[in-house]
Amino acid sequence: MNYSEGNPMPDGHMFDNVFVDPAAWAGFQKTGHWPDKTVFVKEDRGAGSKGSINKNGDYQTEELMGLEFHVRDEARFKGGWGFFFASGDKPADLIPYDAACYSCHLAHGAVDTTFTQFYPTAKPIAVEDGTFHE
Repeated sequence: MNYSEGNPMPDGHMFDNVFVDPAAWAGFQKTGHWPDKTVFVKEDRGAGSKGSINKNGDYQTEELMGLEFHVRDEARFKGGWGFFFASGDKPADLIPYDAACYSCHLAHGAVDTTFTQFYPTAKPIAVEDGTFHE
């Protein structure tokens, strides 16, 4: 996924893997909302196109390009969510609240400021529970 026009990596692509903790997933399945203390981890990986038997399309490589965290904590974060970016072995840094990611998630997140519209296992639950917003 890329949120900007054009291709910032003209010679390559990237895959995003999004993980959520099991307790938050169970809560979402029951209510269609992400409960307080939910933690999403977005792993950005490089993509390869020529390797082994692959003749067409892209596949994930071992190259870890970054980690992002989307943390719901109503008491701790303005608006209930905090975004973090991790690089290397340093602790993840809180992304400042004036960064575009906060307003974009607020404007375009389908459920609780998350891009649930891109999660094929979560979207039908939110639609059925009436928590999904186009």
